[in-house]
Amino acid sequence: MEILQPPEWAKPRGYSNGIAASGKMVFVSGMIGWDGQGVFHSDDFAEQAAQALRNVVAVLAEAGGRPEHIVRMTWYVTDRKEYVGAYREIGVAYREIIGRHFPAMTAVQVAGLVEDRAKVEIEVTAVVPEV
Repeated sequence: MEILQPPEWAKPRGYSNGIAASGKMVFVSGMIGWDGQGVFHSDDFAEQAAQALRNVVAVLAEAGGRPEHIVRMTWYVTDRKEYVGAYREIGVAYREIIGRHFPAMTAVQVAGLVEDRAKVEIEVTAVVPEV
């Protein structure tokens, strides 16, 4: 995996401008903040984000992947201000679950998600090296 960072650009915080990778492509559907049984345990934004990240890691593991194989991550949030207000807590959870790996990332505010209680949905593309 290669991080794509034009040398004259400022280094981004918490994501990469681009990633080049080769291997088995893994596409993880949008994961929300409920557990594997479809039960929400919190309405707190950061807690839902943490659960969504744990869900991503669980699905990725089914393909033999790990968090460092993630090349692209898209966050859909229902409230930009709530998302920004939870940066610190999200960062702590992110480093605990994903580590210090920062893929290409996009975050967009959406009018709503299909599940009424969901505040965030995280979609991932990963490339797992061939063994």
